[in-house]
This record gives sequence, structure tokens and C-alpha cells, in this order.
Amino acid sequence: MTDLDLAPHQLAIAHAPLDRRIFLEGPAGTGKTTAGVARLHHLLDAGVPADSIQVLVPQRTLGQPYAQASRDPERQVGGVVNVATVGGLARRMIDIFWPLAAEVAGFGDPDERPTFLTLETAQYYMAHVVGPLIEREGYFDAITIDRNRLYSQILDNLNKSAVVGFDPAEISERLKGAWMGEQAQSRVYDEAQSCAVRFRRYCLEHNLLDFSLQVSVFAEHLWQEPLCRDYLTETTTHLIVDNVEEDTPVAHDIIYSWLGGAASGLIILDQDAGYRSFLGADPESAIAMRDLCDDTVNFTESFVVRPMMAVLGGAFDRILRPPDAAQGGRPGEAGAAESAGPPVGARHRTAAERRFMPGEINRVLRFEHHRFHPEMLDWVADEIRGLVHDEGVPPGEIVVLAPFLSDALRFSLTHRLAQVDVVARSHRPSRALRDEPAVQTLLTMAALAHPQWGIVPATHDVAHAMMSAIGGLDLVRAHLLSQIVYRRQDGRPELVSFDEINMDVQQRITFAFGERYERLRNWLGRYASETPAPFDHFLSRLFGEMLSQPGYGFHRDLDGGRVAAMLIESVRKFRWIRPELPEGVALGQEYVRMVRAGVIAAQYLMPWQAPDEDAVLLAPAYTFLLSNRPVEVQVWLNIGGQGWWERLYQPLTHPYVLSRRWLLGKVWTDADEFALRQRSLHRLVTGLVRRCRGVIYLGLSEFSEQGFEQEGPLLRTVQRVLREAR
Repeated sequence: MTDLDLAPHQLAIAHAPLDRRIFLEGPAGTGKTTAGVARLHHLLDAGVPADSIQVLVPQRTLGQPYAQASRDPERQVGGVVNVATVGGLARRMIDIFWPLAAEVAGFGDPDERPTFLTLETAQYYMAHVVGPLIEREGYFDAITIDRNRLYSQILDNLNKSAVVGFDPAEISERLKGAWMGEQAQSRVYDEAQSCAVRFRRYCLEHNLLDFSLQVSVFAEHLWQEPLCRDYLTETTTHLIVDNVEEDTPVAHDIIYSWLGGAASGLIILDQDAGYRSFLGADPESAIAMRDLCDDTVNFTESFVVRPMMAVLGGAFDRILRPPDAAQGGRPGEAGAAESAGPPVGARHRTAAERRFMPGEINRVLRFEHHRFHPEMLDWVADEIRGLVHDEGVPPGEIVVLAPFLSDALRFSLTHRLAQVDVVARSHRPSRALRDEPAVQTLLTMAALAHPQWGIVPATHDVAHAMMSAIGGLDLVRAHLLSQIVYRRQDGRPELVSFDEINMDVQQRITFAFGERYERLRNWLGRYASETPAPFDHFLSRLFGEMLSQPGYGFHRDLDGGRVAAMLIESVRKFRWIRPELPEGVALGQEYVRMVRAGVIAAQYLMPWQAPDEDAVLLAPAYTFLLSNRPVEVQVWLNIGGQGWWERLYQPLTHPYVLSRRWLLGKVWTDADEFALRQRSLHRLVTGLVRRCRGVIYLGLSEFSEQGFEQEGPLLRTVQRVLREAR
């Protein structure tokens, strides 16, 4: 990036004096992050040591532009720019200053190093603590919920207590104070708090730090310790904080304190955002940092939104913007006003304020009514085919969005796009790793290679594993092969030789597939006769020595290779925590058991990485928004569905009640729920429009995927926009 690539207002931010603290805000697409990266370049060019610059972002993927800029080989700098989240910073400080925090925080063995838990390993220990309460004492018998969701919601309560700044012992009181339904729910909240407190006690006794404990130890102890605080504030004197509206109140408290003594600072805020509110994001508390800054700058010129898209954005904004947004008040909430941005595409302010002329809306909004859901998917696939093959739109400039991307929807779209020769990829952070075919294949093969575990896969699981593992093998032949060669011997799985099959059956399966099967069987047999290796080493060998070789299913399957790498990393981190295993149980055996139970590998969060392949992206709408990138074409699926409007039901927690904005003891009413949904829909639609350069396609079917009629609020909003455009 050079100064020639920047607009004058971006240059003004980049080249501001080195002793200025700047609060930069504006809508998405106005070049704020670009200005932030340019500011980083200017600091380095001015001789500021790289290791005295701290870049903070709410999630690691949003820091990629800064990380790439700091690695520019043309710039001679001292040290390395630290790009981190506040959570990552907390972990680093605990690792460095552990002796200062261990005893005062109440850890059981201050002389021993701590073990940092991932989301998966935290769920594993949560199952260890909570499982007996469920099975022996009847905890949570009043609700029906999957174990992994139950554990994750208890962890979420702990996370909220840490990032908002209240004691875990207050969880139940806060939730019950806002509840107005049946009294049985109060017992559920009490049990959720009991589990959270027991888990926290277990972590302290065993030197385990989940995310919540890392944040709490850093904010409540290390940040208050002069030695640790001075280490940070005196060695990193230049702050750049991007997407500050997506960070949490405790993070804002730390940044606010840090910024007050910094040599320079740049705080960047997206208006009308706050998409991570369900994770504790607090846009209102971020605005308080204006008071510490020397200058407040508002970017309004969009580099993304074109005039007609600005008109569409203005129409959505007039209909969806909540009446209380201008005053900053929210029903039942306390605190500062929310930063309300200008209309979408303020670069074309006159366009955003004017109405559509007849026929103009067709240039930016396209749709076709369908009665049934499959018909809509066929239309979407055909439209994307035309865009890619007839109009030359790169597949990477197209995203297909839905409020939730189910396995069925993902498969249906991917299959249809493949039929019209369009490459597609998906990104679903909450997709269960155990649901991935590649993971099922690897874990089934692991059970076959470790018969001593006594894990006996079902025949149909072996058939699907054979189909995935052996290149070109169809499901019919895989089932036929598995029914013959797969045996159960004394409670152990066993594979027999292909040569033992009758000749006519061998011919039906074909000798080519038989030869590949035999090589795979021999590899598994040789491994079973060896001394078992660490489980992640076994998976690496299986993938590298067999499944990725020519003739096998992962040879050219890049997505399968990515999933296999995720699984191996998950196992490695599980091994690093040194879990207390039952006597006679191998680590791999315990891992497979917990995956099958849905405890670990249930929500494996991989960072968003810009893919090398040029492919259509299929993703949940909020996932796309948090990738922070514009595209030429967006496709919104099932716009009549309630998923665009409703939030996920969470019986053990409430992310908006467990916040600083909510008044303690105030009951959460239907009016509060309606106001929340209205604000969320406005933010969602506004964010999507601001990230679209060209045209939005609306997937509309009268009946949903499940066969229900669809007349949700987003559909009614679109209908009002269309009526206004006549």
C-alpha cells in the first residue's frame, strides 16, 4: 500500500502526528481499516519500533490486514508488531506473570505451570464435573437439550461473567430477575449457576484456565499489578484498536485505561454494528473512548456501495431503523447511547435519501417467487451459473447467505452448483466436527486400527468410511464390501482379506477396488501389530501414508484435508492437557468416546482464512459479516423464514440480560424481545447491504425447507421496499 492508494481523509489519519489519539468511526466500507493499516505503516516508517505497537481486535481474523502489513519485508523495523485479542493478551500475560497471579487468584498448586483450555477441552472437563450431577442428582431434567449445548451454555455464562465483570455466583440472580415465566425455569438457572461455580472451583484446584478464568485473572489481578501493567503500557506505547464495537466491556475497560497513558492511539468503530452481542460485545461502552481522544473523525464516503445500492440501503434503513436509535435509548437498558451511523452508502448521500424511480430497483434487487424450497434452490443455482459462465463474475465475488446453514441446505446447494460447474465452499464455525464425513472416516479407521479399544463401529459406518477412503468407490459397492469383509470377533472389530470373497462378488466390486481395499487393510493391520503411537500421530500417518495417496479418497480433496488437519489439531490439544483418564483407557479411545457423545469436537472454531480457491461462499449471514469483506453479489436465502428475525433459544443463559446494559431486576418482556429483534434485523440488513457492490438476489419460496409457510419480517420489509419503489 502506498499513499497514492489512499483518499485524502485516509492520508490524514495515517499521517497524523505521532502523539495524537484519534477516534475514527463510520459505516462499513468507508476505508477505516485501510486507514488503520496505513497508520501502522506510517508509524513504522517514522522509526517507531515494531514491538512498541499493539494492535487489538475482537477476533484474530480481523487482525489479518495488520499482521500482513507488519510482515512487509521492505520495512526495516525492530521487533514484531503484536496483533492480538484481549483474550490472547490475557493468556500471554498469565504465561509470563504466572507466579504473581497463581496464589492470589486461588489456584491449588501455584508452583506448577497452568494448563490453558480450548473450547473443546473446557467442555471435556465440564462433562467431568457436570455429568455426575445430571446422572445422579437429576440436574436439568426439566429441559431437553443436547449435552454439548448444555455444557457450552454453562461455559457461556462463565464467559459473560468474565467479560462483563460480575461474579459467577451472581449468574442465577441476574437470570431469575429477568424471568417472568414458569417457576421451574428458576431451578434450571440455579442448577446452571451451581455447575458454573463447581467447574470454576475444579479449574482452580487443578490449575486449569478456560477462557473465562483467563480473562478474570488478567483483568482482576494482573492488570491491577503494577509490574504487569507497566510491562505492557511502557513497552507498547502506540495502540491501534479496530472493530472496537465488537469487543467486550472488560476489554474496553482495559483499553480505556491503557489509552490514557499511550503515546498515540487509533480507535476504530463501525457504526450500526455489534454483531457479536451474543458473545458479550458492547458497542455502547466502546463509545466512551471518544472522551480520551484528541480528535474524533467520521468517515462517510463508501468505497463499496454504488448509487443504486445506496438507494436500496436507504429504503431498508427508513423501514427498519428502530425509533429509539436516534435518541440512543433502549427499553430496559442502562448506559450510553449507541452510535447511529448515517444512511447506507453516505458517499452518495443524496442517492441514499431519494426514492427509486420506476424500474430502477431491478438493477440491485432481483428475485423470483417459488412455491417450494427445491425450486428456489434450482433458481439460485441457475442464476449463479449465469453470473459465472455468462457474465464473467468471479465465483469468489458471490456469497450465498442464510440465517442458519443446515447440513441439508449446504449439501443441496453444493450439489446443484457442482452440476453447473461452479465451485463452492462453505464456512460454518458452529458446524459439528463429528458431522464431517472426513472425521467420521478417520475415527472409524482409528477404531479398526485399535481393536483393543473395544469400539465396534456399525456396518453402515464402515461402509461410509470405505466409500470415503477408497477413491471412486460408490455406496452400493461399499455396502456390499463391508457386509462381507467386516466382522466382529469377541467384541473387537476385524477386517478379512478381499481374497476370501467369492469370485462373483469380487467381480461385482471389481479387482481395482479390491486391490485398494487390501492395501488399506494391510496398513491398518501392520499398525495394529505395532506399539501404539500418540493418537494425533496415528491420524497424521493414516492421512499422509494412505488416504491422501493416489487412488484414495483424500488425494485431491482439499476440503477433506482441511477437516483432517482440524481433527489432528483438536486431538493434539486434547493430548496437551494431559486429561485424567480412567484406568486402562487410552487417550485416543477416550477422545473417540467423547466425540461420539458430542462433548468435544462439537464446536471447533477454525479462524477465517482467505481461501486460495476462487469459489462461491456458502455461509451464515453473521459469519459473513464478521469476515469484514465486500463482494459483488449476495444471495439471501429463505427471506420469508423466521431465522432472519429470531434468536436461538438458550434455556440456560441470556446474553442480553447478562450484560452491563441491562438493569438488574428488570423483567425481560415481549416488548424487549421485539425491540431486540428489530434492532438485530436492522443491523443485519444494513451490514449486508454495506458489503455488497453490485446486486442482491432474494431466495423466496412460499414453503420452507420443512414445508411451513414463510411470511417473516424480512419478507414483509422487502415487500414494503418494493411497494415504495413503484
